[in-house]
Amino acid sequence: MTVKLDSMRALYLEQLRDLHSAETQLVEALPKAAKAAHNGELKSAIQKHLEITKEHVARLDDILGQMEEGPGRTVCKGMAGLIKEAGEAIEADGDARVRDAAIIAAAQRIEHYEIAGYGCAATFADLLKDSQAAARLRTTLTEERETNDALTQLAEGSINVEAAGETDAEQSEDIPTEARQDKRPGSGGPIRRRSRARSGG
Repeated sequence: MTVKLDSMRALYLEQLRDLHSAETQLVEALPKAAKAAHNGELKSAIQKHLEITKEHVARLDDILGQMEEGPGRTVCKGMAGLIKEAGEAIEADGDARVRDAAIIAAAQRIEHYEIAGYGCAATFADLLKDSQAAARLRTTLTEERETNDALTQLAEGSINVEAAGETDAEQSEDIPTEARQDKRPGSGGPIRRRSRARSGG
């Protein structure tokens, strides 16, 4: 269905409906991510954001209701693609710690997408002199930023470090001991010492 954008109100409405679709899709996807998470703090963070996301849907319903509009049939294809990519991380085989790092990376892509969407919607609300909706949209925007910051702290504080450190240590076990001892940082391989040539007389 082709969207008709003949006014700022029409664009604003389409943005709200797109956000509503995005958040609704997240409500369905987040429980799967929480179940797949290995790290307890990550699992809790995802479950917490699920409850916040439900509040975001309700907030958008209220804003649309004030406009005497509904969510319509808009499907946010951008969020659908991001969730599909996140699903690949959730279903991936391998080290659970590395998978947790991949889940955070996918989650932060989603947060950045939502931050952009809510920033635009709040700006449009300002232009249309809907200060109440603008304030509520900025409340959601702040919550999305806080979620992104919390994910960054979790990733940098433990999950990424554990994923990198543990897996690298495991991989180093496959390297012969003499090769690990002879290799210096920045070198292309084991060091070979040159023997001095002996004179003939």
